[in-house]
Formats: sequence, structure tokens, C-alpha cells
Amino acid sequence: MKQLLSTLFLALLLIAGQPLTAPVQGQETIAVLIDGLPLNLDVSPVIQNDRTLVPFRAIAEAMNITVEWDNQSRTVNASDGKISVRMQIDNQTAYLNNTPTALDTAPQITAGRTLIPLRFFSEAFNCQVDWNPGLRKVSIISPSKSMTVIGFYALGDNETSSWTNLFEQSYPASAPGNTDALSELALGWYSLDQDGNLLTQSRTGWQKPEGWEKVMEAARQYNLQTEMVIHVTDADNTISNLFSNPAAMSRAVKAISDEARQFRGVNLDFEGLGYNDSGEQLKQVQQRFTSFINLLSQELKINGSRLTLTLHAPNSAYPGYDYQALGKIADRIIIMAYDYGSKPEPINQVEQAVKIAVASVPAQKLILGISAPSETDASIATKIGMAKRYNLNGVALWRLGLLNEGMWEVLRDSAEAKR
Repeated sequence: MKQLLSTLFLALLLIAGQPLTAPVQGQETIAVLIDGLPLNLDVSPVIQNDRTLVPFRAIAEAMNITVEWDNQSRTVNASDGKISVRMQIDNQTAYLNNTPTALDTAPQITAGRTLIPLRFFSEAFNCQVDWNPGLRKVSIISPSKSMTVIGFYALGDNETSSWTNLFEQSYPASAPGNTDALSELALGWYSLDQDGNLLTQSRTGWQKPEGWEKVMEAARQYNLQTEMVIHVTDADNTISNLFSNPAAMSRAVKAISDEARQFRGVNLDFEGLGYNDSGEQLKQVQQRFTSFINLLSQELKINGSRLTLTLHAPNSAYPGYDYQALGKIADRIIIMAYDYGSKPEPINQVEQAVKIAVASVPAQKLILGISAPSETDASIATKIGMAKRYNLNGVALWRLGLLNEGMWEVLRDSAEAKR
């Protein structure tokens, strides 16, 4: 475990795009990364007595820690609901859960900002801290956080079997395997045609496998929730033709609702909307999709079925999804923040997608989609860190069968699967 974490620290530096060479002589900048994500600071960190001090509010907010500043006593109070920290300007005694703790360097005010000892503050909240003096860089790994962790379960082959990857046994035998790292399975077994017929075999390869009952039985055995995934692309106008036919939409809604009774909910993955559209045409595409989702949601509520939408990221090439309107209807939205063209998926674009989504949809309705083929062990840790920083509901991984042992280990270290 320690070896893995050490490797992650090194890899996170690479993800951030920083050279592993000494900086230019005289360089004074200190970079701070939390889970591989840069910490944006309006006042540069300083070093005193071999300790790095940073603006307290910036680091606290990045770690989702509540902070208060008492101007009269010049005291910083911070809490995550379980752990509390109190520090006073120019005082080398801090209080961790009301227990006095000696500091090597006292908090101070610089350029109108309160700076606090980074290592003490981070480790008080169970973070791991690594300082690279050559690069003048601090890397912080945040503690594991309880969140929803979804694994997409789809057909693979002998080398990429979802079953084997999950249960670590050859079908039909099962064992706990990696089930502890997940909350639920998104079962990629369904599609639709333009007439609204629910398909268990599609032209895009989404199929309900023989022996599917074994998957459902094993999911129940290991306390994994299940959702049926309906995957359709608009490459041949299947979705567009479906939405232009009210009878077909009603047929699709009824078929999905009937099948959903076997599952905890429905995960709708309609891809490719809005690619060639703009202006009023794009608005119409968005409205048609939203109308269909509204119809489906109303029908699913009768059964008490949950509705999850798997959507292209709001900064993707497919703008046919009104996040704000859909966020008011769906129970959850998975942001497919991938396929940007480079590997690992670029942090700046993924973060941009999350920021846009959070501006329109409550964070606790949002789940960050992660494509395992596009990532490394360390970059997955960074993507999970992004879900933590923006207080998202969790993460969803495409797909089971493509996660290696290191990725499973990172998942366990970074997230506690909420059941």
C-alpha cells in the first residue's frame, strides 16, 4: 500500500504536467496540488522554518472543510463535522479537537490573507502530504470519502469480462472479489429502435446476455444495487425519429417502465444529440429530449424506480442536453467527461465540465463518469479527487472488465462505496 501511494505521488506530478527536473535558479513559486488538482491561490505560499504556509480559506474550501474567521481574536476555526482545528495568528499553539498542539510556525497575515501551516492543517484532517523541495511542490492526498461508485457492466470477451473483473471468478462461479469497491451496477443490456421497441440485442453490441439471471443473483448476494441501461446513438437518426413519433415515445416509455420493475432504476444513455445543430434547431433538440425524459420520469415514479441520465459532458461536441432542465427531472446525472482526444483525459477540460454542470444541477445529483481505457491508476485518483472537491454524489466507471488491479486499489483508497 505504501509503495502504491508513493508511486501515486510521483505520477500525480506527471499528470499536472510538471517536469521532473530542478526549477530555474531563483524560482520562488510553490505549487500546491490536492489529489493532483492545482490549488488556486490569490496569495503565494511562503516557507518559514521549513514549513509551508498557505491561505487558509483556499485550502479548506478545496477540502470541503468549513472555516470561520474570528476577527476580534484573530482566530481560524475549521471543522469537517468530526474533526475541529483552531489556530490563532502569531500563536504557535493550535488546538486539534480541543487538544493543544505545538506548531513549528505560527499562522500569520501576509498581503491581507491569513496563512496557516499546510502540513499541520492537512494532516489534522487525515490527508497525506508530500513535499518536493527540488520542484518546490506540495502534493496532498485527501482521505477516502463515502460516495456512490457505479460500475458499468457490459459484455466483454475472455480478456475483458465484466463478470471476471468484478467477482474474480470464471462465470458462473462468484466470490466477493472487487464488489466491496462498488455501490451498484449499471447493466448495459438494452437499446431502443426508432419505433420505441425495447431491444435486448442491438446493432451497437449492447445485449442482454444468456444467464443474465446469474448476474442479478450475484448482485443481490453482494449487496449491489442494479439499474438497467438503455443505450441508443443518433448516428442513424434513431433518436431523432423516435422523438418525432409520439406513439413510439409512449411505447418506449411503457416498455422501459415495465422492464424496470426488476431493477432499482433506469439509466438512460442517449448519445450523439446536437452534434450538427445550433440556434433554434439545437433548442428544439434539447426540448424534445427533455420532454421524453419528463414522460419517462412520470411513468417510473409510479413504480418507485430511480432515473439516472448518462449524458455527454456540457463542454463536449454534443450540446443537445439541457442540463438545468434535466437536473430538475432526473434523480441523477452521470457526466461523461471523457473522449476529449488525449489520454489521460485532460484535467482542465474535465474540471470545466464539472464546473458547468454544478452551475446548473445540484452537486449531489451529479456523478463524474470515468473511462478506464483513457486513464491510469494515478489519473483515476485525480478524477475521484475532483468528485471530492466539488462534492459530487460519486463516480461511474466505464467499464468493468477494463479496470486493472492498480485501479481497483486506487478506488478503495480514494472512495468508500456507499451502499
